[in-house]
Amino acid sequence: MTSTINATAAVSAFAPATRGPGRRPEIDRERIVQAALKLLGPDRSVATLSLREIAREAGIAPNSFYRHFHNVDALAVALIERAGRSLRVIIGAARQRVGRERSVIQSSVDVFLEQLDAEDKFLHILLREGYVGSREFRQAVERQLCFFEEELKTDLIRLSAMAGGRVMRPEATARALTRLVFAMGTRALDMGPNERRDLAEETVCMLRMIMVGALAETGAKTERRQ
Repeated sequence: MTSTINATAAVSAFAPATRGPGRRPEIDRERIVQAALKLLGPDRSVATLSLREIAREAGIAPNSFYRHFHNVDALAVALIERAGRSLRVIIGAARQRVGRERSVIQSSVDVFLEQLDAEDKFLHILLREGYVGSREFRQAVERQLCFFEEELKTDLIRLSAMAGGRVMRPEATARALTRLVFAMGTRALDMGPNERRDLAEETVCMLRMIMVGALAETGAKTERRQ
């Protein structure tokens, strides 16, 4: 399944305005963000970028960098936050387009894996920056994962109600599903297409097992009350 929303469009509402008088600071900040994204690659995290390298790519003086970010770590946190917002829009839209749990799981995994090859590298940022660099990086990634979990919890409650059921402990279920998908993404980063496909199939199976367990637990509690 091909996502109809790309990450560039998804973050347009969050990007600084770039038109009108007096907007130069906002323009420079966005140029710094885009320069860092361009420099990132499969084997490069934000932690490996130097301030001068980023400034050169952005076409600004190194001192101008400090008008927008205290240091490269602060830029990394900003990128993590933008990546999280973008991906939540994309994956949330995928869940909204389907109405049954089976389709939700397959669609979400497909869209998630598509983002591994996206030009903006937002998913790479979340997957890599949570395991390298400072404690601040890890905390920033953890905050984004919690946002994913909260939104998924809301959707689980909505979708199960539509089907006439109820998910047992939706917050725990959402956490299990989210952490499993991101663990899959970390493994898939260095895999080829065939390996990714096999990993996706395995992950979809495990996700469905979690959902079956959550729904079955609800049914078991209902039977014990009768």
